[in-house]
Amino acid sequence: MPKEITFSEYLELAGTVPLIDVRSPGEFVKGHIPGATNIPLFRNDERAHVGTVYKQESKEAAIEVGYTYVNPKLKWFISESEKVAPSDKIAVHCWRGGMRSKSFAKHLSDNGFDEVYIITDGYKAFRKYAREAFSKEAEIMILGGYTGSAKTHILHCLKELGEQTIDLEGLASHKGSAFGKIGEQPSIEQFENNLFWEWKVLDYSKTIWIEDESHRIGLVNIPMNFYENMRTCPVVFLDIPRNERAKHLVKDYPLEDKAMLAESISRISKRLGGVDTKKAQAHLENNEFFEVAMITLKYYDKYYLRGLKNREHNDIFPLKIEEINYTQNAKQILEHYDTIRNKEHKTHAI
Repeated sequence: MPKEITFSEYLELAGTVPLIDVRSPGEFVKGHIPGATNIPLFRNDERAHVGTVYKQESKEAAIEVGYTYVNPKLKWFISESEKVAPSDKIAVHCWRGGMRSKSFAKHLSDNGFDEVYIITDGYKAFRKYAREAFSKEAEIMILGGYTGSAKTHILHCLKELGEQTIDLEGLASHKGSAFGKIGEQPSIEQFENNLFWEWKVLDYSKTIWIEDESHRIGLVNIPMNFYENMRTCPVVFLDIPRNERAKHLVKDYPLEDKAMLAESISRISKRLGGVDTKKAQAHLENNEFFEVAMITLKYYDKYYLRGLKNREHNDIFPLKIEEINYTQNAKQILEHYDTIRNKEHKTHAI
């Protein structure tokens, strides 16, 4: 018989027990537990039909309709599950541990799976657990600096040097500016799920480096309690000349799609002003990307400086750097951090 376990208990098994999400494809795309495989009990349209019958007729009638959709798929459920869990150990969940996961789990148990677990309260329990995890106390250092300071690259170098890091832009598939789209972004809910999945494995008693970000990264939002506490954490601020940052942006950003770049300039035109917008567009037309970067950085530098001024001045530790060299800059940051590490600052909750 399937065994019900809490999500916390599942985390103890997650490395060895695969997870099946039996919710509809639409529910799965909106947000799912990282690493889960979607084997939907119902397609999107089937789930909608069952829900309509439940509301307009009765629970019993909805169950009967559900059986007509499920019965032809019973062999498929087993064959797909065997692809996921060749060891015959498997965990199953739906939205809140109801009929979908229980019936699916029983079907697996009746057809050869030795250990079948059902996550109590399902995906709903995972979401509650994830949100609460962001309130754990942790030792956070924010890596700050004007746009073009190569903070994400330096963050990766810090990780290679043995530091704990969270790459928010990587999780968001966005570089955090009007020019920053680097792929299809996850939903806001899935971004939070992915952030939790990385957050949960860190040692909160040791330094965790996080890049300074706005609350919104492209189309996703940093969870508010996470973001508000980031704003209280100390900052190592990289002070790098604008021309160095402009050169880095030209190397780092895709420049082939000039239409996308032109659209990005238009997006910030009100803040750039009419004169600078026309200059930037003219330079773009002539493939003078360095000049475009120099103009747009004027706006981004002012924008970032306003946000920096809202922080406690005593928690900002400037580091002047003359050129961008990822590994060298990461080592300089760690040396700089060593000089301020002994200054008293409280543990920050995130």
